[in-house]
Amino acid sequence: MSDAALLPLLQGRVALVTGASRPRGIGLATARLFARHGARVALLDLDEDQAQAAARSIGPAHLGIGCDVRDAGACASAVARALQWAGRIDVLVNNAAITQKRGVLEVTAEDFEQVVSIALRGTLQMAQCVIPTMVEQRSGSIICISSMSAQQGGGVFGGSHYCAAKAGVLGFMRAIAKELGPQGVRANAVTPGLIMTDFSRGANSDDNKHALGKTFPLGRVGQPEDIAGACLYLASDLSSFMTGATLDVNGGAYMR
Repeated sequence: MSDAALLPLLQGRVALVTGASRPRGIGLATARLFARHGARVALLDLDEDQAQAAARSIGPAHLGIGCDVRDAGACASAVARALQWAGRIDVLVNNAAITQKRGVLEVTAEDFEQVVSIALRGTLQMAQCVIPTMVEQRSGSIICISSMSAQQGGGVFGGSHYCAAKAGVLGFMRAIAKELGPQGVRANAVTPGLIMTDFSRGANSDDNKHALGKTFPLGRVGQPEDIAGACLYLASDLSSFMTGATLDVNGGAYMR
């Protein structure tokens, strides 16, 4: 489908996407799709130069910001910069995360802190920084990227601490939805299955992932754009009566 045939579902809106600079990543794919639908997007990642390069790659109307989501002060600064730039925030996509392939007895305190501080505490801190603006606007959509690993205790990649962090993201999302729904703020989650990203490369070879994808009901491994499409739906008015929900985007690999 050509760009001209797409309805501008996010025209005039401003979105923040964390973990958004990887060339073959969910964050950048989501930012790119949001931009095609009319949003101005602030792309956040650890390295500001990489974040700015990613922003330039989708057009001059977008902003790259360096932000370590483990640092509450850095989150606050990034959101303040975005507000100064655009004047509002309509969508937050909490995508930043890391994974480690560990057996449960191999997970150290340092491993646990590293994974949880990005995937879970970073999600909390970014949400805390955008919520006051969304409440003032009486509107906003917070989208949290979890994982199929959280639902079935692994099976994609990542150790038990990764599963726990991503399960925590789901609980946190529901708590936001319940608390802030009366003030116009929606919160939902996406649980990707096996997706062909730079993030997943270390867990298995591309050939092995494609072979595994053939065993799924839809017969293929996922692409970052598959997750971006789910995020677009949750960011737009098409999902205006949805909050506290989890969208499983896994090709049928896990059904519930």
